[in-house]
Amino acid sequence: MKVQLQSKKNFFLFTAIVICLFISCKKEKNPADAYGVFEATEIIVSAENNGKLLEFNVEEGATYQAGDLLGCIDTSDLCLQRQQLEASIRSAIASRPDIPSQLNTLEAQLQTLEKERLRVSTLVEANAATTKQLDDVDAQIRITKSQIAATKSTLNTQSAAIMENVEAMRSQLARLNNGIEKCRITAPITGTVLKKFIEANELAYQGKPLFKIADVTNMSIKVYVSEDMLSSIRMGQSAEIHIDSENGQQKTYEGTVQWISQKAEFTPKMIQTKKERVNMVYAVKIRFKNDGSAKIGMPGDVIFKK
Repeated sequence: MKVQLQSKKNFFLFTAIVICLFISCKKEKNPADAYGVFEATEIIVSAENNGKLLEFNVEEGATYQAGDLLGCIDTSDLCLQRQQLEASIRSAIASRPDIPSQLNTLEAQLQTLEKERLRVSTLVEANAATTKQLDDVDAQIRITKSQIAATKSTLNTQSAAIMENVEAMRSQLARLNNGIEKCRITAPITGTVLKKFIEANELAYQGKPLFKIADVTNMSIKVYVSEDMLSSIRMGQSAEIHIDSENGQQKTYEGTVQWISQKAEFTPKMIQTKKERVNMVYAVKIRFKNDGSAKIGMPGDVIFKK
């Protein structure tokens, strides 16, 4: 009788342990829909001109605002070229012909001839001069008008050619100014410097990477979901993003589905899904506001809200 009672006690104890273990496992089971890693918009800033890097105030891990001046490439040669070009423009403008002053003599001569014609015409009417005299004055007037027109055309052509040359030099000047402006190194976005590739006083050349910056405030997590989950996910859908904190508790972010891939791909080796791994999955990006806890490449999990 005692043996049976002891057996019943052992059975109930075993059953209680199994139930507790099941409940414990149930509680510890991660309800995440998908897993992935955190990403940010990363930009590699490269030199846009050649020259010595005179200043470069960039530190890894530092945060800069968009448009902040971070460095400068030597512009001495470009500035000298600009000064020379500006002097050439001033010289070309000064060499333009003064059309009114060069036409003054011919126009004064024309006025004298027109007065002479009026006088001769009056004499012809009074039979004090011949019509031939009037014809000679008319011929001189026509010749003078032709000279004025030809001179004006020549001077206008010369002036136009000079101004076209000036415009070409102004285009070169704008290009030089643009080159000088490109020697100023600025932050393209508000973000944190991830990597610095060059130091001050080193030689920079066009296309050489200078530093990498990323927006770590507006981040995203890229996860992979199976085809059967895809139908329940939509653009703009809310989602919870979880990461493990130092004290062992989960930190939660509120995110929004920003992008859903239209093409299936094989499951990446480092990614696990809620269900048993499948061969083909779809990538999904969830955008969220980071408070500094999430880091690029850190793993996290996502729960899609219905």
